[in-house]
Amino acid sequence: MLDSDLAKLYEVETKVLNQSVKRNIKRFPSHFMFQLTKEEWQILRSQFVTFRDDIRKYPPYVFTEQGVAMLSSVLKSEKAIQINIQIMDTFVKIRQYALQTSQKNIEIEELRKLLMLYIEKNDSRVNEIIRVLNNLIEKPKETKHIGF
Repeated sequence: MLDSDLAKLYEVETKVLNQSVKRNIKRFPSHFMFQLTKEEWQILRSQFVTFRDDIRKYPPYVFTEQGVAMLSSVLKSEKAIQINIQIMDTFVKIRQYALQTSQKNIEIEELRKLLMLYIEKNDSRVNEIIRVLNNLIEKPKETKHIGF
């Protein structure tokens, strides 16, 4: 999440959030937070109309799930604690959804395998029926002639 989005959630200015983070920078290693490059920021700004009004001296900071969790120890307001709980609950729900989706994919793959086995077994039966029918077509039974 972008620093500006988190600042809105916590009802603080982006500058205040970033100052709090910089004062506690040891709590935010690179896998918790990183700063976009100028090029990345320009690309992102070109994607969203609302970002065009965002005039910054420096590109924004981006926070990972762990970085968002760490913000609650930096921003100690009641609002920050409540927002952080909601964000973490959302991450848990997303993770659960992803696990459920992968479980469904596993179940679908198992059903596909069972279907292929069924087709394979029944395919041989169908092939046997076709072989018998072909034999009947190629060698029709001789019928007795009546009369002359």
